[in-house]
Amino acid sequence: MNTVQAFLSANAAPLIWLAVALVLLIVEAVTIQMVCIWFCVGAVFAVFAALLGAPVTLQIIIFVVVSALALLLTRKFVKKVLNFKRVPTNADCVVGQQGTVLEEINNIEETGRARVAGLDWAACSDNGQIIKPGTMVTVKALRGVKVIVEPTELKEE
Repeated sequence: MNTVQAFLSANAAPLIWLAVALVLLIVEAVTIQMVCIWFCVGAVFAVFAALLGAPVTLQIIIFVVVSALALLLTRKFVKKVLNFKRVPTNADCVVGQQGTVLEEINNIEETGRARVAGLDWAACSDNGQIIKPGTMVTVKALRGVKVIVEPTELKEE
């Protein structure tokens, strides 16, 4: 047996954990959100456990416990740091506004147009009901380039 084979056989467990840590670190580096950094930390601790001669079962337990602790202890901080605020766009200003149905809104046939804020929008019904042309509607949400509407209830004066 040559020296490389002897080294690999004597240090198989630490090398495997090191490979796991490196793969997790690479995955973390190529993702936008933090998804596996905690497991990378757990794998590093498992490397040290393996180097100290801990049995495989204990190495796995250390990996799981350290990963869970790292996740629990850093969750609030990471959530705060990665909490991206949604920036409203000009299109968002139509939510809550009223408009008029130009073309029958039928979610099943995927048809419908409404004029809201002076603009012609593709429209869907909020609850799936068919809405006839000329009906006053209120925009409940925006989904892509479609307004999600519901008929406006006229208030008696």
